[in-house]
Amino acid sequence: MLTLACVLWLCSFSASALLAQTKVSLSNYTIPLDVRGAHIGSVINLSATKEAKIKMIRDTANLFVVKKNGVISLRENKLVQAKKGAHAYEIVLRIDEKRYAFELVKDEFLRNKVIAHRGAWRAQGVMQNSIRSFQHAVQLGCAGSEFDVWLSGDKQVVLSHDPHIGGLSVEESTADALHASTLKGGDPVPTLVDFIQLAKQQNKTKMILEIKPSPTGRSLELADSVVNIVHRLKAQGYLEYISFDYAVLQRIVSLDPSARTAYLYGNKTVDELKADGITGLDYDFYHYRNMPNLPLLAKAAGLATNVWTVNSEEELRKFLDSKVDWITTDEPELLLKLIQEQQPTTSNYE
Repeated sequence: MLTLACVLWLCSFSASALLAQTKVSLSNYTIPLDVRGAHIGSVINLSATKEAKIKMIRDTANLFVVKKNGVISLRENKLVQAKKGAHAYEIVLRIDEKRYAFELVKDEFLRNKVIAHRGAWRAQGVMQNSIRSFQHAVQLGCAGSEFDVWLSGDKQVVLSHDPHIGGLSVEESTADALHASTLKGGDPVPTLVDFIQLAKQQNKTKMILEIKPSPTGRSLELADSVVNIVHRLKAQGYLEYISFDYAVLQRIVSLDPSARTAYLYGNKTVDELKADGITGLDYDFYHYRNMPNLPLLAKAAGLATNVWTVNSEEELRKFLDSKVDWITTDEPELLLKLIQEQQPTTSNYE
């Protein structure tokens, strides 16, 4: 006869196994602008044991076509343009008699190197990791806005940088209790679901989602929950994942091989990251100082590079002139100002 503890363990294991199933995903979710018949991506289904039968069963915009080999593209005579029409489109595919919905996003995402650290909060006087800090990052025109997530006591994914917030332990408190503990400027603790639903209303600033290592051993459970939410909300094209926990990134890659991921801790080589399917490195500025050729090594391996957390004007100027792809900063306004100063001025004369 099973004990109550065994029953609870089996239920927990089953739920975790369900969440951890490999997702059917696309190799890419963004639509190139101004290209007729543009290639978008291909279906990835690691659980398939044979060639899958794939059919488009919903495309209300009449823009897309899926070929026999799972390649998705715009129809031959179709293109999408910036600032015209919707910024995203849903399609539904039938793959071996199962239905899968995806959201394809027009690629209007900014590429100005600016990642607002925990959102744009310092100059605005709002709470870090809040919905308003993300909104300010969007209004500023940042390429990305970084934020941190934990698993609450009732297994909801919530935004917080620290394990304690508003006097509460995040991992021991319910999401409702955390939300009710109003923080600086009246900003509540949002759930990841609420946050993503708001962030998806635009396609200029990407979400940079950091999964925090759990001191209670819940990191992989958190990773499973996050990927499940991202896929359920069809937000794959709007965000990238980062973490100090290498096992978390490996878990994400196993669930969704198309996920954009970057490692934060700095103890892995470019070759190790590449071999494990990690798509970028996101190391602190000391690593780049000690290894000036790191951006070039990463680029040669096809990996993206980000540096954190750079706040002084002197250091921001140095990394603007370097080969890193992105710069995470608590001073996005300053970094955007420095970028603007580097832009060539337009002469009034021929």
